[in-house]
Amino acid sequence: MAPGPVVWSRSRNRGRKAPWDNDVSEIVHKAALPRGLFASGSPPQIYLRPLDRPECLVERVEVLLRQPDRIVSVETAIDGVRDWAAAEGAMARARIKTLIDRISGSRLPFAGLALDRPRIMGIVNVTPDSFSDGGQFVVPEAAIAHGRTLRAAGADILDIGGESTRPGAVPVSADDELKRVIPVIAGLQDCGVPLSIDTRRAAVMAAALDAGAAIVNDVSALTHDPDSPALAARCRAPVVLMHMQGEPATMQADPRYDYAPLDVFDYLEVRIAACVAAGIAPANIAVDPGIGFGKSVKHNLEILRRLSLFHGLGVPILLGASRKGFIGRLSPGESADRRLPGSLAAALAGVAQGVQILRVHDVAETAQALAVWQAIQSAS
Repeated sequence: MAPGPVVWSRSRNRGRKAPWDNDVSEIVHKAALPRGLFASGSPPQIYLRPLDRPECLVERVEVLLRQPDRIVSVETAIDGVRDWAAAEGAMARARIKTLIDRISGSRLPFAGLALDRPRIMGIVNVTPDSFSDGGQFVVPEAAIAHGRTLRAAGADILDIGGESTRPGAVPVSADDELKRVIPVIAGLQDCGVPLSIDTRRAAVMAAALDAGAAIVNDVSALTHDPDSPALAARCRAPVVLMHMQGEPATMQADPRYDYAPLDVFDYLEVRIAACVAAGIAPANIAVDPGIGFGKSVKHNLEILRRLSLFHGLGVPILLGASRKGFIGRLSPGESADRRLPGSLAAALAGVAQGVQILRVHDVAETAQALAVWQAIQSAS
């Protein structure tokens, strides 16, 4: 008798659930794509995850079929997926064509930067309360000097923020945010790399873009301020849309997902469509799955395990895992400033799956890790 499908249950350990294990779906691994699913009244949602190395043509994929009670996973050749979709009907055929076009297409430059290699976004927090370096660079001169140090170490982008969005953070006023970031942006205009403004407020975005910033990086995916999408469209500014469940003050209280990678994908796909409808060019959009923003350790690991899924959105992927709390949870007792090894592990896991931009605190160390990783990949 042939063995049945292997079931990976989210409630492992003989039914005992960890406090953060709130997912409700299970993944069922099968050897072949099931037939006839689209003839039912509840056709599954389809997702594709490339399995080949980032520099290779996509030949093999993981197909994920989300059904009401489970997620079916099948690893197969991409030609077989096309044949399966053709037999399943117009809905499956159209969705598969869209996803294959997205995962196979080359990415256009983002903010003037070619994405033929992983790019490093250096973090410049001009805040007293950021989780990792809060208070170190509140004085504009210190933040400017730090930005120049990151640039010299290999940063391709500098991301400047004046409001902490760490778990439990209390919002600051727009005036305070502006007082923090505008002098720093002005002082870094001549550093030779694009500047990014990390903010949720349209007024701060507008002032920062006027002061010399080129990119808008919004943890709310342009939902916090209703004026943000129109502003970004009008200014033709590249934007990074991040997923966050809830608000910073409470987002880590009890995050819940059906299956985090697919839920985040769905959210970002909707946000991309909304931003395009608002007039933002698709070439000006990148996405960030939001590691640590309304997610448990388990959710973060699930997303990191399937990062290449997000190529199915058709835009560049930014990964911000640097010094995040899940690293400290996996290495108990390690404070934020002692999480460099874990940060590098997450970064390399990302670039191995084709992530184009890494948002990091430790630029020099990340640049060195990338140089070694790329040399290994290109060795004969």
